[in-house]
Amino acid sequence: MTDGCAFCRIVAGTEPAHVVLESAAAIAFLDARPLLKGHVLLVPRDHVATLPEVSDEVLLPLMSMARRLATAVLDGLGAEGSFVALNNTVSQSVPHLHVHVVPRTKGDGLRGFFWPRTRYAQGEAAAYADLLRAALTDGSR
Repeated sequence: MTDGCAFCRIVAGTEPAHVVLESAAAIAFLDARPLLKGHVLLVPRDHVATLPEVSDEVLLPLMSMARRLATAVLDGLGAEGSFVALNNTVSQSVPHLHVHVVPRTKGDGLRGFFWPRTRYAQGEAAAYADLLRAALTDGSR
């Protein structure tokens, strides 16, 4: 854990988050300022700032989880597709490696890389997290 890292606090359980998937290597939770509702952040449990720093032992389970989350936004949220990405240093608002998994539908308003952020209504984040957890548990794909 790195002092001052918001994602390390979420991993440690000292910062609240709507967790949708966990493993020994990583944890996934809803972005508090999502591009679109259902936007998930996937982070390694150990503090690693960028992709070049992550070990192969963590990378495989991390990307396997990203694949499961990309499927969950389809099955659980009815998305038509997903946007899966990560930043390294530039545009990385929290200096802890994180993979974005964003549900996409045609006409959702996302264009290029200048996207407005949105907020969840009271109790709405918990409902989205429940849908994703259910899709991850179902394992229908």
